Amino acid sequence: MASGIFALVFVGVLLFTSRRGTEVEQQREVARRLTRPPDDLEIDVMRRRRPEQGPLLGVLYELNLLRKLEEMMWQAGLYMRVADILLIMVLLFGAGLFGGNILFHGMWFALGGALMMATLPLAYIQFRKKRRLRAFAAQLPFALDLIKSSLEAGHSLQRALQVLCSEFADPLGSEFRTVLEQNRIGLPLPRALEDMLKRVPEDDLRLLVVAVRVQTEVGSSLAQIVGRLSEIVRIRQRLRLQIKALTAQSRFGGMIVGCLPIAVLCLFSLIQPGYTDQLFHDPMGQKILKFAIGADVLAILSIRRLLRVSY
Repeated sequence: MASGIFALVFVGVLLFTSRRGTEVEQQREVARRLTRPPDDLEIDVMRRRRPEQGPLLGVLYELNLLRKLEEMMWQAGLYMRVADILLIMVLLFGAGLFGGNILFHGMWFALGGALMMATLPLAYIQFRKKRRLRAFAAQLPFALDLIKSSLEAGHSLQRALQVLCSEFADPLGSEFRTVLEQNRIGLPLPRALEDMLKRVPEDDLRLLVVAVRVQTEVGSSLAQIVGRLSEIVRIRQRLRLQIKALTAQSRFGGMIVGCLPIAVLCLFSLIQPGYTDQLFHDPMGQKILKFAIGADVLAILSIRRLLRVSY
């Protein structure tokens, strides 16, 4: 019975994840975000959509959880509804709960497996977000050089951004194309750049946004500022790579230490299956296994926190 329910839930997850929005729906979603008013304006039309989300989603929206999840999805380049992601998480939670109960015959193990399955969409969104931000940061110095050259040639900033969109691929080209679309429908260029900074929370991009705002309010030679910003961004990226190289040995050692107990347990399960049966079936063995998993996760998180460098 449980295996049948697990199979039905798993098939439901596959069918739901395979159903992606059409290109027309994605364009409508992009158009809706382009025409979104600034955060400091309160329009009743936007508020009327909240009761349709249901009481639970309304509470989550008030706590900014759904808004943060939506921002993470846009930062990752995923144009889906938040309700779809929540439904996928619920289905994965049910699949992990039944699967863990079948495999381990324990409520705590089943609950842990369900939580791990439910956080898979969030982990995927975080992975896509980091990869997209990394690609954007790699393109940014060359984009600043192109903006500087266009400004020195006598073009306006809008024309420089148009050249930028035609020369660079996603994600940089698409993000600046969104900025131009927002500016075309009436949003000021500094405000459009600030909106892009929410979609691409990159510190190097923040320097460009500040430079454009200062140039708009005070007036100065934007070409020289952008040229200097290009040098600063390259220095920061070089420093980031140096830090990554200096901490590579410690990070790799932490990964080995964290994965070694799991690898040893898997090897013993294959070589001598009876040696590890007490860990999964005996109550004392289950307590030892729970403590070992908690200590291992705590050690990995501690090593990651110690190796995190803020600059």
